[in-house]
Amino acid sequence: MSEEKKEKLEARERQNEEIEELGEVMLEENQKQYHIQLLSIIGEVEGHECLPNSSKTTKYEHVLPKLAMIEDSKETDGLLILLNTVGGDVEAGLAIAEMIASLSKPTVSLVLGEGHSIGVPMAVSADYSFIVPSATMVIHPVRSNGMFIGVMQSYRNMEKIQDRITGFIASHSRMKQERIEELMLDTSQLVKDVGTMLEGEEAVQEGLIDETGGIKEALEKLYEMIENRQNL
Repeated sequence: MSEEKKEKLEARERQNEEIEELGEVMLEENQKQYHIQLLSIIGEVEGHECLPNSSKTTKYEHVLPKLAMIEDSKETDGLLILLNTVGGDVEAGLAIAEMIASLSKPTVSLVLGEGHSIGVPMAVSADYSFIVPSATMVIHPVRSNGMFIGVMQSYRNMEKIQDRITGFIASHSRMKQERIEELMLDTSQLVKDVGTMLEGEEAVQEGLIDETGGIKEALEKLYEMIENRQNL
C-alpha cells in the first residue's frame, strides 16, 4: 500500500473515531475546498451532573474546548451545527450558545427532529439558522430539579434565569422578547406542560429561525458566508 493511501486510510479512521466519540468531524472534501467543522448537539445537554449511560447526551466539557479550537484554527473556514436535542442543563446550554455566538468564523445551524427547551438558544446562536419542515421547537418556562425552597427569592431567581434565556433568543433572532414570553406561558397547547411547540414553517414565520431547509441549503449558505468573508 502506498504512503498516500495509508494516510487517507488513517485520516478516515480518525474521522470515524471523532464521529463515534464526539459527534464531530471536519468536512473538507467538497467542491469549494473549504474546511467545514461539523458539530452535532444531540439528545440531552449534560451539565455538571452526569446523566445515565443509557441516555444520548452532549457533554458541554467536550463542546466548549472544541469551539475554542475552532476559533483559534487557521484551517477551519466555518462551522455547521446539527441539532436534534430535547434540551437539558440551562447553564451548560447557555454556555454553548454564547460560545457559538461569539465565534468570528461563519456559523450555520440546522434543526433536525427536535430543538426543544435550551436547544432553542443554541439553534439561534449561529449567524444563520435553518430548520427542516418536520422538525419541532418547544418554548417553555425554566424547570428546577431537586430541592426547591418555596420563598420569594427562589421565584425571583427563576425569573432572572428565564429572562437571560428569552433575552438571548430575542437578541439572536427576529423574535421579540414579549412574544417569546407569551408563547412560553401558553396553556392551550401542551397537555402536561406550559409552553408552545412550533413546527418548521411556524418557527420561521414567528421569526425564531431564518429559513426552512435541509443540509444542502445549510451548506450552500455556509459556503456563501465564507466567500463573503474572504472577499472583505
